[in-house]
Amino acid sequence: MGMSKKLLEAFKLFDEANAQDPNKEIFEGAAYPKELLYAERMTDILNEFEPDASEALQLTARCQHICRWEIPRESYEMNRVGYLKWRQELKKFHAEKASSILQKVGYDDETIDRVSFLLLKKQLKKDEETQTLEDVICLVFLKYYYEPFQIKHDDDKIISILQKTWKKMSPKGHKAALALSFSERGKELVSKALSN
Repeated sequence: MGMSKKLLEAFKLFDEANAQDPNKEIFEGAAYPKELLYAERMTDILNEFEPDASEALQLTARCQHICRWEIPRESYEMNRVGYLKWRQELKKFHAEKASSILQKVGYDDETIDRVSFLLLKKQLKKDEETQTLEDVICLVFLKYYYEPFQIKHDDDKIISILQKTWKKMSPKGHKAALALSFSERGKELVSKALSN
């Protein structure tokens, strides 16, 4: 996948912003700013899943959670309504943050609008790139966050989350997900989720 000068500059600025994340995640013995690590994982999975992704999609994957810690989940009611409100606000926030960085780098309005469109998850299931982005998000969750998450929760909750995740994905995404390696319990819960 060729990378333009602008793309590399945008990645650098996205990464500098995400490196400010005060939340840390330990991976292979080292501590990383949580959202910086997430952004790199998004790029890695996109490169595997869709090696010919457009520049707009590559940009979107890299800034999917940009500066997410600035709007903490706790700032909204801890219920379903609060959660959905938080998610909507985050999408807008990420689109604004990303747009200002892309303007700085010198991207045209068309590219900036497209990245915002994708970050806002518009036309899921209808727009091919929005769907690819959603597949990549789900694959990143399944590959890196599912195992630690399922240790902390009961089977019913995990099965419900897996079913919701599966619904958002395309057949190509399903195929990639089933090729991932899971623990015994992880595999068992995936089987249960898909058979219900």
